[in-house]
Amino acid sequence: MSDAGAAPRRSPSDAGLRRVLVTLCLTQITSWGVLYYAFPVLSVQITASTGWSPPAVTAAFSAALVTSALVGVGVGRRLDRHGPHAVMTAGAVLGPASLVAVAFSPTLAWFIAAWVAVGVAMGAVLYPPAFAALTRWYGPRHVGALTILTLVAGLASTVFAPLTAALASVMDWRTTYLVLAAILAAVTVPAHLIGLRRPWPPAPQRRTAEPATRTARSRPFVALTMAFALATCASYAVIVNLIPLMTERGISTNAAALALGLGGVGQVVGRLGYRSLVRRVGVRSRTALVFSGIAVTTTLLGVFTSLAALIAVVVLGGFVRGIMTLLQATAVTERWGATHYGHLSGMIAAPVTLATAAGPWIGAVLADLLNGYVPMFLLLGSVGILAALIGLATMPARVHTEVSAPDAARPRGPVTR
Repeated sequence: MSDAGAAPRRSPSDAGLRRVLVTLCLTQITSWGVLYYAFPVLSVQITASTGWSPPAVTAAFSAALVTSALVGVGVGRRLDRHGPHAVMTAGAVLGPASLVAVAFSPTLAWFIAAWVAVGVAMGAVLYPPAFAALTRWYGPRHVGALTILTLVAGLASTVFAPLTAALASVMDWRTTYLVLAAILAAVTVPAHLIGLRRPWPPAPQRRTAEPATRTARSRPFVALTMAFALATCASYAVIVNLIPLMTERGISTNAAALALGLGGVGQVVGRLGYRSLVRRVGVRSRTALVFSGIAVTTTLLGVFTSLAALIAVVVLGGFVRGIMTLLQATAVTERWGATHYGHLSGMIAAPVTLATAAGPWIGAVLADLLNGYVPMFLLLGSVGILAALIGLATMPARVHTEVSAPDAARPRGPVTR
């Protein structure tokens, strides 16, 4: 019987890659939702229940983000050599256990220490290791895989901010975190343990070998890191300070949580169009354009006062932030290739995560110094403008191509842009 009309068969390799992508989509949306987006919703209740000051409570969360930045560099090196299975599974176990410690914190010192442990888990399970895994496994097709992953994970706030608010309306913050920890464990531990069991391919071979440390010292790499750190500080200060900004204007916590969740919808929409943006806009212009979008949306949050207008800006800000996530995920490969992706992306992620950690604290301090959240958002908008200007200086003089091991014999050289 002829097979002429039959649909083409998919290789076992393709099926395995799809399982990896589904696994990471499931674990990223859950990990981001529980480890990150639950905190902005619960922070007000934590402060009211414990009597700890808002800056102290926010500092604990910032400590987690700082820890994840420090851990991320080592995670990237290990992942480049051995793959994501062991490190991401270990992080999946540590995350729920650390949240249980957060929930049972009797003192502020315990609370901060527990969040530091959460930070170790963050460094092992959030975007950077997942991006590195997909970049190596998918090779030339990694942009499509990264887009799908961030599309799904972009719904983390949409799902978990309202879910956390609903849980917190019928139970205290400690019990809420225990429930969320149980969800995190049930989803991520078996998914990472089973779904990431796949051979780790060798690194692609570069035609112009350059050590990762030399690249990291180059002017374009330093500029790229600075630009992402500044844009991230401006952008993610929005997430934790959005609810205080809106409540300062008389908007209810539930409505503010809904607005935060709708920002996740904006992230998804932004990521849907990223591949089209890549085809139409060059790397340098795309980088400056996205950072300019961060500046505009952060500023507008300080300008508008009505709920409808604020929601519109939050969605637009999520749109730009969603694109920025993919911009960071592809920044290394577009400039220096994938050979040292885990190492270099970890080095970018460290200061970026530090900026993410500092953003909420900087926002709170600026709001206090400037007597309100409105001037704070206006000032952070100018930080976004600075990031856009630095973003123009992030391209190396020569952008190198890479080949996988079977194609190494074919002569390919550096490409100039």
